Amino acid sequence: MLLATILLASGCASVPGPADERDPFESYNRAIYKFNKTVDDAAIRPVAQAYVDYTPEFIRTGVSNFFSNLADVVVLVNDLLQFKIEQAGSDFYRIMVNSTLGIFGLFDPATHVGLPKHREDFGQTLAVWGVPSGPYFMIPFIGPSTVRDTGGFVADIYTHPLFYTPINDNAVAWGAVGLAYIDKRAELLGASRVMDEAALDPYIFMREAYLQHRRNLIYDGNPPLEEEPDDNADDTDLELELELELEGQQKNKTTP
Repeated sequence: MLLATILLASGCASVPGPADERDPFESYNRAIYKFNKTVDDAAIRPVAQAYVDYTPEFIRTGVSNFFSNLADVVVLVNDLLQFKIEQAGSDFYRIMVNSTLGIFGLFDPATHVGLPKHREDFGQTLAVWGVPSGPYFMIPFIGPSTVRDTGGFVADIYTHPLFYTPINDNAVAWGAVGLAYIDKRAELLGASRVMDEAALDPYIFMREAYLQHRRNLIYDGNPPLEEEPDDNADDTDLELELELELEGQQKNKTTP
């Protein structure tokens, strides 16, 4: 019912200005963006802010480290799928060090011994395999994505250790997922304030930031320059045609 309501609202919405070819679902995406922002403003952001305000920093750091260590398993899987063997070795030792010396990932000694944090996911793996990104796509409760990254997100869920944790109590399992969600949202409090204050159109700001960020991750921080249409060539051709036309008119005037 919720999705049907959102789809109905998006079908009635109109988007001013020329359409962006990367965002053919813009009406739908804007409806989901508005829905996500409403939920975030009403519930998620206040909870994240309270988490930051009332939880000691060392506890928050431990929680972030713990979930980051679990996520490194997903990173390792995608290292192997992308044939980044050296990086996979580094990430394997990172998991081992943080899971043992770091007490199940609550601390991060691996970074201090030269084993840096990497960020790989199945959306990036699909890009490396040559799968096109597809249209920009907003996911309810999650946020910006693309069709390719949405498929990758589902695959990452099935490779995350929390998915296989033998927790019989559903409340505990969902509590862990909720804590990870709030912890991640708390990390983005500063970024959301910047977006709200700086952007004339926060939707476009988020879309462009997400697409640029994903492109940067896919190319490991060294994306190639994007080709821009060469308008100068067209202008030169037009000027040449005008010059030839003027020369022809001048010759006709001087011919007896």
